[in-house]
Amino acid sequence: MTSLTVPPEDDGQRLDVWLAGQLGISRNQAAHRIDAGDVTVDEVVASRRRRVRAGERILLHAAATVPASEPPPLPPVRYRDEHLLVVAKPAGLVVHPGAGHPDGTLVDALRAAGIPLAPGDEPSRPGIVHRLDRDTSGLLLIASSPEAHAGLTAALAAREVARRYHALVVGVPTHPRGRIDAPIGRDPGDRVRFAVVADGRPALTRYRTLAVGRADELPEHRGAVASLACQLGTGRTHQLRVHLTALGHPIVGDPTYGPSRELSRALGARRPVLHAAALGVDHPVTGARLELYEPLPAELRAVLQRAGLTPPAQRDLTEGW
Repeated sequence: MTSLTVPPEDDGQRLDVWLAGQLGISRNQAAHRIDAGDVTVDEVVASRRRRVRAGERILLHAAATVPASEPPPLPPVRYRDEHLLVVAKPAGLVVHPGAGHPDGTLVDALRAAGIPLAPGDEPSRPGIVHRLDRDTSGLLLIASSPEAHAGLTAALAAREVARRYHALVVGVPTHPRGRIDAPIGRDPGDRVRFAVVADGRPALTRYRTLAVGRADELPEHRGAVASLACQLGTGRTHQLRVHLTALGHPIVGDPTYGPSRELSRALGARRPVLHAAALGVDHPVTGARLELYEPLPAELRAVLQRAGLTPPAQRDLTEGW
C-alpha cells in the first residue's frame, strides 16, 4: 500500500489527474485504478472526478493480481543465428505486451523458448524492431543482440529492408502499378483508426496488381477483387490498410477499414487478407544478404480460391531484389 498526502499547491485537482502525476502513469491508467477501488481518500473509496483537497491522505492499495496466461507456442522459425531470427507469425498473435494484452504475446513465446532478446527503448518490446498487426500473418525480424537491434533499426529507418506483402482488396485499382506517397496519422474522427492526414508522418507504399477475381454470388460491381503485391517504403501503423483504403480499395476482411462485410462473408474472409510474404535485408553484423519467403497460410489460400484466384508465385513478391 502507498500513502500520499495532497500538498497545498495541488488543492482542487481532479483525483485521476493528480494521481497520474504522482505516479508517473497515464491518466487512463490512474482512472482504471480508481474505478477498480484501489484508491481511497481518507479511507473512503473515491470517484475519479473527485477534487482533492490539501492535506488529504490518498491511499493506493495493491491491485488484484491476475494470473499470467500460458505463453503461446513459438511460431515457426525461418532463420536464426546468434544475432537475429525471423519467425513466421500467425494471425491472431499480438507481437508484444500492451494495453489489453499484458501477456500471451510473441515476446512471451520467445522468452519461454529461451531465445535471447536484445533490450530496446521500451522494456515491453525486447528484440522488436518492427511489427505486424495482430491479424496479419507473415515474416517478422527479431533482434537477439544489441548490435543486431541497432543495425536493423538503422536499416529500417534508412529504408534498406525490403518488406513485401500480399493483399486482396475490394475492387480493382485503375492503375495496375502505383505509388502511394501520403502522410499517416490518427484519424481525427476516430482515435482508434489511422488515416491519411496533412500533418501525419511521411509514408510510402508501392503496389502492383497481380490478378483480378470476384465473388460469384455477388453482382459484378460488388464482388470484384484484386490480388496485389505491396512493398513498404516506410513502416507506419496500419500503413497498408490505410493507404489502400485511401486509394479506394480497402483490404478484404478488414473490420476497421473495410466497408464491405458482404464481400468478406461471401469469400469467407474472417480476418484481413494481408500477409507479410517476403523479407530481404543485409545482415546487420555479418553483411550477408538474407532473403526469405513465406507462402500464404491455408485460410488465405481458401479465400483466394473462392475468388477464382491462385496464390501468388514467389517471384511475384520478390521481383526486383
